[in-house]
Amino acid sequence: MPQYLYLVRHGEQMDAEHGMQDGPLSPRGKRQAQLIAERLGGVPFTGAWHSPLQRAEETAAIIAERLPSLTSQPSPLLMDCIPSGRAPETPSAYDPFFGSVTEEDIDAGRAQMEDAVAEFLQPRRTDRHDLLITHNFVIAWFVREVLGAPDWRWVGINQAHCGLTVLQQKPGRPWTLVTHNDLGHLPVELRTGLPETLMF
Repeated sequence: MPQYLYLVRHGEQMDAEHGMQDGPLSPRGKRQAQLIAERLGGVPFTGAWHSPLQRAEETAAIIAERLPSLTSQPSPLLMDCIPSGRAPETPSAYDPFFGSVTEEDIDAGRAQMEDAVAEFLQPRRTDRHDLLITHNFVIAWFVREVLGAPDWRWVGINQAHCGLTVLQQKPGRPWTLVTHNDLGHLPVELRTGLPETLMF
């Protein structure tokens, strides 16, 4: 039986542009969460987990309001993190980003994502549809992992707020990327969180 993993980035955070590490959702973020909940309404979920950070926890709560049969559990494996550091082949354009990251941050993020991959990408014997409500870098690492890309490539894989990424594994086959950062449920004015504004 196939397994499906539905990865959703949290909704837009209030005052994120002021450098706040965490906080509640903005009104736009709440609307994004409502719309992804409607999008996921027909999925027969078998489990759901979310990052304990406030912006992800609020997103999970809004989704649960629309999907009353779904109970999401907090998981520290889904916390925002830096999954790896620079590599020799990492383009120099990313130097400013990695310049502000400590070795301790990288070591902690690498260990966290090793555990997250072992937990959520392990083969199951039953048909499963699991939802993870998490952060941009965490989703990027899962996508990189499934594609078998070099470690540093996560830094160029971006997800919008409440974008939908779906991974699938069929018995005897590796995980595959079904869809990445699907924004069909969001009108253009709600497509936030990407490095560049998406106009379509």
